[in-house]
Amino acid sequence: MTAEEYAAWREDRERKVTAPTGNLALIETRWGTDDPAAALVGQAPTVTASTLVRRDLITGIEQHGVRLWDAESEAIKNFKGIDAYPYAQDWVLEGTWTEVPGARCLPFEHARDEGRTRDLPVPGDIHLTLAGRDYTVSAFDDEGTLLLVFGDPTNGAGTYHSGRFLFPTLTPGTDRVVLDFNKAFVPPCGFSSHYNCPMPPPQNRIAVPVLAGEKLPLFTNGFEV
Repeated sequence: MTAEEYAAWREDRERKVTAPTGNLALIETRWGTDDPAAALVGQAPTVTASTLVRRDLITGIEQHGVRLWDAESEAIKNFKGIDAYPYAQDWVLEGTWTEVPGARCLPFEHARDEGRTRDLPVPGDIHLTLAGRDYTVSAFDDEGTLLLVFGDPTNGAGTYHSGRFLFPTLTPGTDRVVLDFNKAFVPPCGFSSHYNCPMPPPQNRIAVPVLAGEKLPLFTNGFEV
């Protein structure tokens, strides 16, 4: 990726988070209902609804919910961009992919689950070397796309406090995987408190500062998520 492509990626990210159902538009996640029409009663005309499903961590029972999205949310109105590091080719790393046959799930703690974990599908291992240290990190299958949730010493000291996300890229027909940390991004919960984002597991915590990718969303008028 060139510096120009990186600039285009950043512009695309800002378009996506400010979209009518982008990260900044989420104003409520309401559990115990599967009726979007009922959830929209009394809402502004700029609000739309979608459904989602999860399993209760204690009972295992399937739970249904509705999310409300406002195309003119306060977060969108006060958004002024995403702070990020300058593009750096040094942070485009290559690793090795080892597929794990069969169904394997690993526990990931989520921000709103009070320390409990949810098992997410991890179809293989990514091996990489960074600053002379070997890592084996776990990227889970996010509806057909590998998603790496990682932490590093910049979290809470310049970047989003709980960690950042990255989409590793597998080269078809090989064991090569590219991790372009310039495309590390703030998770959805950095834009709305109504998300329940996965947290970096111990094996995904990198010991050196990752000085690449997005840092934090920026807002005007003292607005906070």
